[in-house]
Amino acid sequence: MKDHITIGMDLGDLENHIVVMDAEGTEIEVTSIANTKERVREYFSRFPGAMVAMEAGTHSNWISREIKEAGCDVLVGNPRKLRLIWDSTDKDDENDARLLCMICRLEPRLLWPIRHRELESQYDLQIVKSRQILVGTRTKLINHVRGAVKAVGERLPGCSADAFAKRAVEDLPDELHVALDGVLKIIETLTEQIRHQDRLIAHLCRERYPETALLSQVNGVGPVTSLAYVLTIEDPERFPKSRYVGSYLGLTPKRDQSGQTDKQLKITKAGDTYLRTLLVNCSNYILGPFAPDSDLRRHGLKIAARGGENARRRAKVAVARKLAVLLHRLWMNKEPYERLYKSINKQNHKNKARVAGTMSLSKPEAAVAMAAG
Repeated sequence: MKDHITIGMDLGDLENHIVVMDAEGTEIEVTSIANTKERVREYFSRFPGAMVAMEAGTHSNWISREIKEAGCDVLVGNPRKLRLIWDSTDKDDENDARLLCMICRLEPRLLWPIRHRELESQYDLQIVKSRQILVGTRTKLINHVRGAVKAVGERLPGCSADAFAKRAVEDLPDELHVALDGVLKIIETLTEQIRHQDRLIAHLCRERYPETALLSQVNGVGPVTSLAYVLTIEDPERFPKSRYVGSYLGLTPKRDQSGQTDKQLKITKAGDTYLRTLLVNCSNYILGPFAPDSDLRRHGLKIAARGGENARRRAKVAVARKLAVLLHRLWMNKEPYERLYKSINKQNHKNKARVAGTMSLSKPEAAVAMAAG
């Protein structure tokens, strides 16, 4: 049993740099190991019970899992909070590992440790993110085809992305068939693969993540967003209050307050970029012309009514933040979604106040008041 051993580990693509300290902070080993599962497991099995600190990154998920299986405790630091490391004037892999080790020894909370998702959730989330890559690639290719046609003075008719490959073949100028037929075939193949991913996502929602049905009650939130939300959050009880989800996903403003100065800053953009993007896309629909009336829509339109493009952007972010909180409440409470819950409650309070007021009046006065109401 290695008591009071602290290990700082700087992760690399090919090798990891390690600094080991004892209870007094004396360095007892400085080394590097190959970045493979076998070597990581073999090395850390020498230090059962040790505390290991590392930064979040591409390899931190599986490496932290291997280290835990070797009998060590692991803290994965949030790189955004470790300015001491990435802003150092003497930065190299060994010094990064040393600083991680020193921070972990003195005050582990300064690492702002993150929580990696479970392996099964990681696999399922890759289905959603693979769909994102396919959609993005198809969009770029469609834009390329439209741009090539415009460059020769022609224009392709508007249509959905799903129908683009077949429609474009009919309207493509003869001179461009040689250059663009291959691109159109790839677009058609991508469309088929996107449909396949959609079927996989729908199957996951039905069979393995039925809680997504609670989230999909909100207009504008489909299977992709609801599944990404569930897989990213994983455990809704990790947040003591639903409003913390907005901060977790980087949808709350930064803070720079000193004395009488409290600046109005942009959102932090912390947390999962993909889920934040999906929520903003949902807010675009909620604020759009085809969305039904709801408390979310009213809240956003009230902000957008202040005028200007800046107000519109603020409205989108504000609705996305409220949507993140709402989805967490729906997941926790497992109740039907009421689009105008806030408005109905406000009206009920007014009615109760009116009834309470009439009870203190005489019978003739109460009859007149009720008739006027």
